[in-house]
Amino acid sequence: MPHPYFFGYGSLVNTATHDYLDPQPARLSGWQRIWCHTALRDEAFLSVVPAPQVQIDGLIAAVPNADWQALDEREFAYDRLPGNGLISHDLSRSPEISFYSVPPHSQSQDDTRHPILLSYLDVVVQGHLQIFGAAGVDDFFSTTLGWDAPILNDRTAPKYPRHQQLSASETALVDRYLADLGSKIIPQA
Repeated sequence: MPHPYFFGYGSLVNTATHDYLDPQPARLSGWQRIWCHTALRDEAFLSVVPAPQVQIDGLIAAVPNADWQALDEREFAYDRLPGNGLISHDLSRSPEISFYSVPPHSQSQDDTRHPILLSYLDVVVQGHLQIFGAAGVDDFFSTTLGWDAPILNDRTAPKYPRHQQLSASETALVDRYLADLGSKIIPQA
């Protein structure tokens, strides 16, 4: 049986944040990214929701040691869903591929909007830029919902554990998109 893979659509796209084996560009059909708000975390984080006409880019990577349990524990806020038939890739084989989504019952149903960590967003955008180019960054912003959440500017003291150093042009790119969205940037306390 082929080694199983999982599809990542956020920070996994930035290969500097992990050492998963065999990362490959891939595309998930019928789902859309969303900034998720839940009592499980203090900050917003990326998830996906069904969207029949939408496709999103990301990476697939081999599940470490084919151990779904360890990966499921790392992705504790998410449900693991089967992705076969929904994920296109260039692998010559057809491994089992799954992806993670926060179940609706775990998402905040009130008006609470947890902030998006700028250090996390920076990592995601940097990865999309490196793998998919400028068009990939544009696609990331246009296929992601929930930009009404405030953005916590934690660049000087990053709260995101896998933060990366961005170049001046990468930082300016993120800032330009946020300005175009009219995002509310809040300073770190």
